[in-house]
Amino acid sequence: MLLFDIAITGKTLLWSVVGIFVGIIALIQIMKMIGRKRSESDLRSTMDEGERKSVLSGRNKYPAVDFFKYSGTFTNLGLAIALGLTVLLFGWTQYQPKAPDVDLSLLELEEEIEVAPPRTDEPPPPPPPPPPPVVEEVPDDVVIKDPPKFASNDIDTKTEVPQDTTHRKKKPKAPAKKKVKKKKVAEVFKVVEQMPRFPGCEDMAGSDAEKKQCADKKMLEFIYKNIKYPAIARENGVEGQVVVQFVVEPSGEVSGVEVLRDIGAKCGDEAKRVVELMNKKGIKWTPGRQRGQNVRVQFILPVKFKLN
Repeated sequence: MLLFDIAITGKTLLWSVVGIFVGIIALIQIMKMIGRKRSESDLRSTMDEGERKSVLSGRNKYPAVDFFKYSGTFTNLGLAIALGLTVLLFGWTQYQPKAPDVDLSLLELEEEIEVAPPRTDEPPPPPPPPPPPVVEEVPDDVVIKDPPKFASNDIDTKTEVPQDTTHRKKKPKAPAKKKVKKKKVAEVFKVVEQMPRFPGCEDMAGSDAEKKQCADKKMLEFIYKNIKYPAIARENGVEGQVVVQFVVEPSGEVSGVEVLRDIGAKCGDEAKRVVELMNKKGIKWTPGRQRGQNVRVQFILPVKFKLN
């Protein structure tokens, strides 16, 4: 399991080593200056009678210039510097990402990708047909032994009607079910009269095809300027083409970013991150138009990862 994903170029490593070396030389010079300054002062006058008798048993004649007492501090400092150099060396790699030429051929898919159809509003399914009526056959030779007797229920003015003194509890009404309104999802188009374009070329003179070509170059410049080759992919020599799909909304923002094809080693996550970076940087596309209205359009973007 990788706890850190450190990617250090040779230039960064060189400057780090030079900085550590300069820091060590500066520390040595500072300690020399401190020792020289103390040695020029009257050190015997700073010692009491007990210290004067014990100077021969010590490492130095004068304890004030005994720098061996800092040996523990300098040892820990050296261990920290050695550990830092080890981390820098492990993060350094000879593979460097090749900045591809911003060419429209980068937008060509290496092979066909099965793309799921865009989500659109579908009518609700029809209700199930009612069950057929059940017909019961009654035999013709049914004999009724004791025919029912019908009593007269006529009521006149003298008839007393008994009152029902029992109070029946009314059953509580069941709460009415709330109707949940389903949000309508606008239709997503694959091909429209005017396809969406990356910003930066709307003010140029020319046809829609020329503006689209200019916008594609601007988009590739943004992608390969902000993309970072994953360190694990460089160390394992992973190369290939990642295909990302997203939707350009009528507002110009991108949504529904997903990776259709991944080559592994965190390349798909990096391509997805760069596409989502457009919204974070406030980049608004020129939305696609169909019949004079801005509509949602599906966009497929191939991103190539290539090493030297």
